[in-house]
Amino acid sequence: MATSKLQALWNHPAGPKTIHFWAPTFKWGISIANVADFAKPPEKLSYPQQIAVTCTGVIWSRYSTVITPKNWNLFSVNVAMAATGIYQLSRKIQHDYFSEAEAAVAEE
Repeated sequence: MATSKLQALWNHPAGPKTIHFWAPTFKWGISIANVADFAKPPEKLSYPQQIAVTCTGVIWSRYSTVITPKNWNLFSVNVAMAATGIYQLSRKIQHDYFSEAEAAVAEE
């Protein structure tokens, strides 16, 4: 049974014998790097970079569901990219726009 599932994966149109498998697999590196940046102070985050990561994740998540063959590896990596990008953008926005207001109120 396991052999037939592995053979089905191997022979799938988006399986390991195609670029449709390997491109999203290596794209996970971007999401992993973004998760590693969770420890980075928000002032060191880049708006253009995080906007690009977020938009790429949203756009390609949609695209991966309308192409043939359906590529769930591409879908999952792009959902992860969008999620980590949104989280990083929220950290940056909160730091840049809301922490200064809170500091000013605390000084009064």
